[in-house]
Amino acid sequence: MDQLKALGVRNVPVVAIGERYTFAQNLKDVAKFVGVALNREQLSPAVLAARYDSILETAQRLVVQVPMEKLGERVIPNRPRIIRPFIFHIFRIGEAFLIAYNGEEYNNTLANMEPAESIQTPQQVVEYGQQIRDRLNDWWKNTADRNLEKKVSTYYGEQTAHDVFERTVWHSAQHCRQLAAMLEGFGIQPDRPLTTEQLQGLPLPEGLWE
Repeated sequence: MDQLKALGVRNVPVVAIGERYTFAQNLKDVAKFVGVALNREQLSPAVLAARYDSILETAQRLVVQVPMEKLGERVIPNRPRIIRPFIFHIFRIGEAFLIAYNGEEYNNTLANMEPAESIQTPQQVVEYGQQIRDRLNDWWKNTADRNLEKKVSTYYGEQTAHDVFERTVWHSAQHCRQLAAMLEGFGIQPDRPLTTEQLQGLPLPEGLWE
């Protein structure tokens, strides 16, 4: 924290060399900053759109399995995140992308809003998730920006919509992985969790809780 304050930075992750730094939300920015080639092929917007819908569908299936009596507990013991806002967050990430794509700056709290009071049960989270899936599908069906070249304002700099959308997809996917592990911790067999095919090509962390 002292190092971050000295740099004048309030958000993480950050990569720093001396007094220079870059936010590490975009791997392209990190590669450029440290002077290495980023040898990976980014999934196309069309593939990401279809993949995201399948990931959110999987999340809905898993959310239904969360016991009501567990909603006020922690996702994992050593972190303060509570289960009810956590399962809501998986879908809020997609809504935050749509808000940012339509002109609002993607700040550090946009995807981290608490669920509304009306969203109290796993089924209500699933219904909210369906609204987000429908909105994302309508957006992709109707956008003329098929390559997602539009610039989006974010707290880590101006980014292409393609890069922000890719981050949106893998962000929800990572939490969906965590959700399956959480269910297993409750002794519940996850109902068809994410497959290798659904995750292929996404720049996910190797670790489950990174």
